[in-house]
Amino acid sequence: MMKRWLLLPLLVLFVTGLPRPTAAAGADALPALLAAAQPGETIEIDGGIYQGLLVIDKPVTLIGRNWPVIDGGGTGSVVKLAAPGIHLEGFLIRNSGSSLDEENSGVVVEGKNSTIANNRLEETLFGIYLRQASGSVIRGNAIRSMDVDVPRRGDAIRVWYSDDVLLENNRVERGRDVVLWYSSRVAVRGNDVRSGRYGLHFMYCDDAIIENNLLLDNSVGGFMMYSRRIILRHNTIAGNRGPSGYGVGLKDMDDATVVENLFLDNRVGIYLDNSPREVDSIGRIEGNVLGYNDIGVALLPSVRHNRFTGNSFMENHQQVAVEGGGAMPQNEWSVAGLGNYWSDYAGFDAGADGLGDIPYRSDRLFEKLMDQLPPLRLFVFSPAAEAVDFAAKAFPFVRPQPKLIDEFPMMTPVVPVGPPPLPRRHTPAAVWPLFFLILISAGLVGWPWLRFPLRKQVLNPMPDGLEALP
Repeated sequence: MMKRWLLLPLLVLFVTGLPRPTAAAGADALPALLAAAQPGETIEIDGGIYQGLLVIDKPVTLIGRNWPVIDGGGTGSVVKLAAPGIHLEGFLIRNSGSSLDEENSGVVVEGKNSTIANNRLEETLFGIYLRQASGSVIRGNAIRSMDVDVPRRGDAIRVWYSDDVLLENNRVERGRDVVLWYSSRVAVRGNDVRSGRYGLHFMYCDDAIIENNLLLDNSVGGFMMYSRRIILRHNTIAGNRGPSGYGVGLKDMDDATVVENLFLDNRVGIYLDNSPREVDSIGRIEGNVLGYNDIGVALLPSVRHNRFTGNSFMENHQQVAVEGGGAMPQNEWSVAGLGNYWSDYAGFDAGADGLGDIPYRSDRLFEKLMDQLPPLRLFVFSPAAEAVDFAAKAFPFVRPQPKLIDEFPMMTPVVPVGPPPLPRRHTPAAVWPLFFLILISAGLVGWPWLRFPLRKQVLNPMPDGLEALP
């Protein structure tokens, strides 16, 4: 008979070698495991389909392997975290209800210090909803909202009365907004938000950091309101062309810092409305690229106390607009001897110090007229616009007062290295057959005409020995 002292190591080996609790597929298996779990326990779920609403009311770690599914069946919310310190990871969460009044969500978080990481949310009205869940982390989730019109969608991520929250490396597509309200010291870092209404929507969120995000093809890239000391840096904000079409809008924002971002192909790169609002506050807009927008920066006439320096205004249809007309005498366009780069600057740099020797003046008459009468923007590329500006140069008495003067314009643009790169835009595969069909049809229609010598002469009228310009 084996001696008793030899049984102890075998017993320890047996106990430690047991697998963690794992659910079998079945509607009641997961709730049963949660009911039996002790606080602090880790539960691993391998595959299967489970029914929502799943309520987790104790601090446990729930890990999904092979994408187990929690399906709400089209009713109510799907998962509810009702205790602090819960970790939820690795699940496919789908099919919430569709009631905006009830705020049906994929995941509702009502406990502090919770983590929702590396999950996929599909066909949910609201995605992840934090309610008074300070200290929580939303990281690495892929969220795609219901395929409904924008007014019928819920917010892909909503943070409400939750301080010290981290939103990091999430991919959000076709949601309404990513909303952060009444929450201080939040960090929004490395997220990809596209094809929604507001990529980011802030209200009453002091001391927030927004960095390294990609805000692409939304109606508005980000709109920040009624907050203090927000830092917006190293973001790429592009293709936001809805009815407003702002890359970033700042309304009633104090001491905002907008540094080294890319604002590309938006209707308006940066929009300022009463920002800053307090007389002793300063808005810092430094080192950004504002390129290929309809308007680089748009301001209301009352906006003041902003400092623009080191920015590169590159080929915007209109570099700066004052909506409603007027001047901006209390904004600075150069600081400590450094101004901004303007792609339409016609000066020179005799001293070879990288700065223009004559100031940049924004005084185009047609721009002045567009600021006062926005419908005139319809003629921005017409000969009439060129004629108006030519007349203003020929007859200086009709030239308007400049809306801004940059005393130290930069001669070369500066592109920051921190923002994420834009994704390549591929032509959909379904377009190619249509393209070739049009090409073949055009060839069949045009071929009979090409056989006539007269037609050939018209198509190639250049004499021998000369080549047509490309």
